[in-house]
Amino acid sequence: MTYTLWGSAHSLYTGKARSYLVKKGLPFREHYLSHPDFAARILPAIGKSSVPVLETEQGEIVQDSGDIIDLLESRHPAPVVDPVSPVQKLVSLLFDAFGSEYLLPTAMHYRWSYREQQEEFLRAEFGRAIIANRTREERRDTAAKVMAFFNGFLPNLGVFPETAPAIEAAYLDLIDALDEHFQWHPYLLGGLPSRGDFGMMAPLFAHLGRDPVPAGIMKAKAPNLFRWTERMNSSPVSDGEYPGYTDAYAAEDAIPPTLEAVMRIMFADWLPGLVADVASFNMWSAGKEAGTVVSHDGNGTIHPHVGKVAFDWRGITYRRGSQPHMLWMLSAAQAYYNGLDAAAKARADEFFSRTGGADIISLKLDRHMTRRNNLLVLAD
Repeated sequence: MTYTLWGSAHSLYTGKARSYLVKKGLPFREHYLSHPDFAARILPAIGKSSVPVLETEQGEIVQDSGDIIDLLESRHPAPVVDPVSPVQKLVSLLFDAFGSEYLLPTAMHYRWSYREQQEEFLRAEFGRAIIANRTREERRDTAAKVMAFFNGFLPNLGVFPETAPAIEAAYLDLIDALDEHFQWHPYLLGGLPSRGDFGMMAPLFAHLGRDPVPAGIMKAKAPNLFRWTERMNSSPVSDGEYPGYTDAYAAEDAIPPTLEAVMRIMFADWLPGLVADVASFNMWSAGKEAGTVVSHDGNGTIHPHVGKVAFDWRGITYRRGSQPHMLWMLSAAQAYYNGLDAAAKARADEFFSRTGGADIISLKLDRHMTRRNNLLVLAD
């Protein structure tokens, strides 16, 4: 069976789905939105112009990188690309949420706040994604109109000139710790990739690892991290770079000390916004019926918000739209933690006590969410 991945090289979440398909060893072809079949068949099926989308040979169409991975994991359990040991599984789920959602503003900041320095690259990327068989000038002109739309996302993500220094400082701290980790380990949890690796590929490849300005920063300041982005798009699991390293997760459910250092930074920077998001969501969802679309205005979007939040973060007041999609992804890790037996939960608690994650795993949503027709809705 050969799958079709609808996406593009510059798409954040396509990078997550593509890396999964590569590491899983599943045959696939990739088409851009410029292919006429996207407008004719895919767009009517998903209801909005969004990628990635997976199409099966049976005609099934799945939108959302997480849903794509869930579907394919249910059908192709081998080879293994996620640990089953409890603490490692929990860490994998947390990195999936952190990379896929928390780092989105950082990725968008480096793409659009530095637009002038990388305009021609971005026009080429957006142009090839949306129109085919046109001159270079036509592609660039068409791309500029679409780019203005995405550039407009920054205020809702909290990206302003006054927040940019803190965003960049947090990013540099994170990639420095990740660079140290990948000096010693090929993937987050050892010698095999995990769902957490794929979640981190979302921002760290298409935006931060390819756009000229952030790619230059990553290559100069975190070359081991940049090498990991290359490794994540390579079909062999190992590449000989780590002599004697086995193609397996760390033994006995262990978390490498270098990854614990990453997670201390991760938890400290992630918690303030999550607390504000939970409070906003719980207030918004109170009294609403099951099936209500998660949205501030009732209109379904891929990344909705349910109100504005403000919180203290790295010496500034950070203001942005709330992020219920991030809470939905975090809830998968929380549900997994809550289902652990007493011994496994004790090991997880000990890990959180070392890394500062206890407050995050204990955050409580008053209502559950689910995805229906490619949108988040309140669950029954």
